[in-house]
Amino acid sequence: MMTRLIRSTALALAIAIPHAALAAEPRAKTSNGTLEGTTEPSGIHAYRGIPFAQPPIDDLRWQPPQPVENWSGVRNAKQFGPRCVQSPVFSDMVFRSNGMSEDCLYLNVWTPAKSSNERLPVLVYFYGGGFVAGDGSEPRYDGESMAKKGIVAVSVNYRLGVWGFLAHPDLTKESPHHASGNYALLDQNAALKWVNKNIAGFGGDPRKVTIAGESAGSISVSAQMASPLSKDLIAGAIGESGAMIKPTLPPVMLSDGEKVGEEFAKSLGAASIKDLRAMPTEKVQEAAAKLPIGRFASTVDGWFLPKSPVEIFEAGQQAHVPLLVGWNSAENNYRSILAQAEPSPENYAAALKRLYGDRADEVLKLYPASTREEVMQAATDLASDRFIAYSTWKWFDLHRKTGGKPVYRYYYARPRPPAVNGRGNAAPSQGAAHSAEIEYAMGNLATNKVFAWTPDDEKVSALMHGYFANFIKAGDPNGPGLPKWPAATTAETAQYMRIDVEPRVETDRTRARYSFLDADYLKK
Repeated sequence: MMTRLIRSTALALAIAIPHAALAAEPRAKTSNGTLEGTTEPSGIHAYRGIPFAQPPIDDLRWQPPQPVENWSGVRNAKQFGPRCVQSPVFSDMVFRSNGMSEDCLYLNVWTPAKSSNERLPVLVYFYGGGFVAGDGSEPRYDGESMAKKGIVAVSVNYRLGVWGFLAHPDLTKESPHHASGNYALLDQNAALKWVNKNIAGFGGDPRKVTIAGESAGSISVSAQMASPLSKDLIAGAIGESGAMIKPTLPPVMLSDGEKVGEEFAKSLGAASIKDLRAMPTEKVQEAAAKLPIGRFASTVDGWFLPKSPVEIFEAGQQAHVPLLVGWNSAENNYRSILAQAEPSPENYAAALKRLYGDRADEVLKLYPASTREEVMQAATDLASDRFIAYSTWKWFDLHRKTGGKPVYRYYYARPRPPAVNGRGNAAPSQGAAHSAEIEYAMGNLATNKVFAWTPDDEKVSALMHGYFANFIKAGDPNGPGLPKWPAATTAETAQYMRIDVEPRVETDRTRARYSFLDADYLKK
């Protein structure tokens, strides 16, 4: 009788207690040791704060990332690691990281795999933020939604600003490659090597790794495609607004980067890199934060970048992988052209004269406007091209000609809805602002509590998220239930997908703009 009662009670408890509560936390084996993560209510396994390199502190400050040291036992992987040292530059960044530190080289994995034998496609995402801010813990980059699509999703931290890009003669001298700077890009490369070595333990396929990113993350994707250190580690690439091509944070020659580094060190009273390494984190960051974004640039160092990305893509020496790439309809505001002047045709013409001198009439023909509304649109188009759209187009144009693989181009046109507090956003006529597409593409609208998302926003997100997931799986965004998206050809006029509530394929009519900007940026 007692035995029957115990069995009945145990059965009742088993029914009453959810299965997830009874299940052990998920574990994954890596080359450095075993990790224990968490299981989300959706069933997705998440592993946070995984080290992929040694902490770049003390003597490892401004050194290429070094291999992780092994650990014994089971390492907790339930909390995001610290974000890399940065200043509060962008108000839209929300962090879930465990503080901020130079010790920040961690990545996060979300996987739907039930075993390590599944060999699922992999997404590795690099955050944006002008190479001075950002973190893999930001909710908009959360990998759970991608994992629900059958993808192992990874977000990666990399060093920022002075910590990620300082070049200096002392650093070049101590390098066996006679290179310095580019530590942020080498961090990303180290993460890709870690993925190649370890992702099978999370059910991922190291032969099916797609890299993606927005803004500085997209610039990073173009750089990783160009680098001989990374190009064989990837099977596909997604670029959202940005490429490492003038005028968008292009690399400088190593000698120029070294001069900037020397000037910075002297400004802090450091006679050598040893002195600079001995300085407190806060002192270095405070001085660096006073300098403009891009002051510490990537370098053509002869190692990570043997030549500029433009030269590498022109020569067809980049990774020959499928590319999905595009930009938004309002990457920059018309005020960057007109300043505080009213958007009248007269003021627009005067602004073009200030910017382009005797070429102003040519620019006006390429970006025509004769009414207030047309001025706002034309100036938005020009501002967007000057900021980031041209460089993204150039990347697209080069890779479709020399990459040997399909290239899919998009134009994202869905403006964000008004904010929840009712104060609204940019006027719809100005279009989709820079970074507006991230939550849509990653399937993460719900993580952003600022905007009052509508059924139309959910529709656009389902579309873009579906395209991205299909591309990660097969190198082709097309699939059941989605409008057909043709790959761009090498013809002068290319087709692209306009992503909006009513998506449609359009034929490019703007090549003349970019041909003009080619001369402006690349042939001076």
